[in-house]
Amino acid sequence: MADDQERAGETMVSEVHKRIHNAFQVFDHDLNKTVDVREIGAIVRSLGCFPTEAELLDVIDEVEEPTGLICFERFLPTMSKILMEHKFPPIPEDMLLTAFEVLDQQKKGYMEPDELTNYMRQGDEPFTQQEMEEMLSSAVDSDSNVVYYKDFVSMMILDGER
Repeated sequence: MADDQERAGETMVSEVHKRIHNAFQVFDHDLNKTVDVREIGAIVRSLGCFPTEAELLDVIDEVEEPTGLICFERFLPTMSKILMEHKFPPIPEDMLLTAFEVLDQQKKGYMEPDELTNYMRQGDEPFTQQEMEEMLSSAVDSDSNVVYYKDFVSMMILDGER
């Protein structure tokens, strides 16, 4: 029985490590097991974690090298712990939908990319240009050039559950 539990735990850790490795690899453009510190927010969010900017800075402080790079070897244990402890859980789907519905005052069911970009620049923790571009690249419907937010929220929730 203890062996089965141990194997299950090892399998879970292995899966977490594989997810982290795959996410990190997307941003490791030079294939040298390092990424620019500015990529960490996107990597962490791609793993289904949604820390505040202050929480993200704490993570960066823990793993950043003096060169401004993040090495995979330092990032892996920190991110593994975050994922295993469910430290930065995603926002519930109903709350995300409600937020979009509040912004969609005409109740169209979609938002124009420029309109969404304007909202993303406001608030205490505005998105960076790169974060906006990354989000819009997956959010904008290629046929109509708008963001159908119900579809986008569903996609974000499914991505976060991987």
